[in-house]
Amino acid sequence: MDQISNMLITMKNGAVVSKRSVVVPFSSVKSAIAECLKSHGFISGYSKKTEKNNVPVLEIELAYPGGVSKISDVKRISKPSRRVYMGVHDIHTVKNGHGITVLSTPKGILSNKEAYKEQVGGEALFMIW
Repeated sequence: MDQISNMLITMKNGAVVSKRSVVVPFSSVKSAIAECLKSHGFISGYSKKTEKNNVPVLEIELAYPGGVSKISDVKRISKPSRRVYMGVHDIHTVKNGHGITVLSTPKGILSNKEAYKEQVGGEALFMIW
């Protein structure tokens, strides 16, 4: 199963039922994605924890500014079966600036705004709004 898609759908489903936090298996890529989402206000925080069998997990605290979830939907762009790459000139806004596209670039995991500012392209992972 695609681990990034699993993380995104877990966060979306948690936001739909107004959960305060969700738990997903830990990886460094998921941690970098969580950092990007935190910097743009889609989540309020995250932390690495260890479960009872010394299994590392990532606990993600969902953001609810004004009592409404910041995450309304997600769309996976690049999948394991089909990779999608964007050049710097292919990067556009999402939902008139209310969402972001998360890219895996040579400079790390960046949002569309940060990638355009840095003038780098990369693999488009997903859109969130």
